[in-house]
Amino acid sequence: MAFSMLQLFLIGALGPRLVDDLGLSPTLLGLTTTIGFGTAAVLSPAGGRIVDRIGPRRSLVALLVVSAAALALIGAAPGAGMLLGAVALGGIPQALANPATNKAVLAAVAPARRGAVTGMKQSGVQLGAFAAGLPLAALAGGLGWRGAVWTAAGLALVTALWASRALPPDPTAPESPVREVVRPDTTASAAPAAPTAPTAPAVAGGAVPVPGGPVVPLAVFSLFLGAGIASVNTYLALFGAQRLGLAPTAAGALVAVLGATGIAGRVGWAKAARPGRAEWLPGWLATGAVPAALLLAAAVTAAPLVWAGAVAVGVFAVSANAVTMVLVMQRAAPGRAGQDSALVAAGFFAGFAWGPPLFGTLAQGDRYGTGWLLVAAEFAVAGAVAFHWAVRDRRTRQRRESAP
Repeated sequence: MAFSMLQLFLIGALGPRLVDDLGLSPTLLGLTTTIGFGTAAVLSPAGGRIVDRIGPRRSLVALLVVSAAALALIGAAPGAGMLLGAVALGGIPQALANPATNKAVLAAVAPARRGAVTGMKQSGVQLGAFAAGLPLAALAGGLGWRGAVWTAAGLALVTALWASRALPPDPTAPESPVREVVRPDTTASAAPAAPTAPTAPAVAGGAVPVPGGPVVPLAVFSLFLGAGIASVNTYLALFGAQRLGLAPTAAGALVAVLGATGIAGRVGWAKAARPGRAEWLPGWLATGAVPAALLLAAAVTAAPLVWAGAVAVGVFAVSANAVTMVLVMQRAAPGRAGQDSALVAAGFFAGFAWGPPLFGTLAQGDRYGTGWLLVAAEFAVAGAVAFHWAVRDRRTRQRRESAP
């Protein structure tokens, strides 16, 4: 998960060096985020089908090899054209990351531990941000930014070798989703026909898939959640430096706080996301993120509140994505975990693609307060979508349980 988005974090961390060395404008540098996440959103549905067909181990090895290639091309880029092409190539690992890692968890982890392990692997995204912002950025001071990026590419290849040896072998035949259809009995026997497949067992912690499951609502939820998170990720440090007068080191520390609390929150909330509780957590976490964004808006007049806002966004908003992946794994029918994960991830990536440009139009006019109110509204919409689905899901299950 860390390598799937490392190229974008590195471009952000090494942005000043890239602007000076390649002659990029700040606007063009910001375009890399839209291209990377836009590519990932478009490719995610196909990525999920690929993972379901070839298996998680092959998919993860491919993810890491393509990540290495994208990083190597970034390190070799003579100008903007190759840089943007490499970022687009890096959208492939992003599209494969959630379905491949979710299916790897299903294949290799006992059901009782899947929630905690899923939260830990989702925190890998924040680990990638930390690696780009601290050790690799420091390495760039000695080896140059190209040397730092090429080092990351080499590490991706080493990790690909590890994945090929450590993960369970992929199934020899592709999995096919369970279709809850009973074919009509065409024989003359009077015996009752047996169903074509048994009821799907618990996938991750005891939940049974329900028709009309959470994939579409969670994708819409992730769209608005991702738009808000991406705006915070992109503009929090700039807000601290430009609007609050923080020194560059202190402004960067805001992002470090966001990443550290996001890691802790993803691990903790995912572990708590047991069936019966997991359905309600996305709504509560998104709702908790609303006052977090309001704290950022209030920091315009009371600067210390920005630190509390960064902590709260990490604990609530950043953590919610891990819970959605736990829900997908709990509810996916056999053979569909990859596709369902990819569809939800596509919504998240689409939010990351459109959120920052919308916020950027406000930041350009120094209207950060309005921008944070926009983020609060995005989190509120995400919470409303999640609660609406949770209520419908509870009613559906109650009807099923009361049916004769």
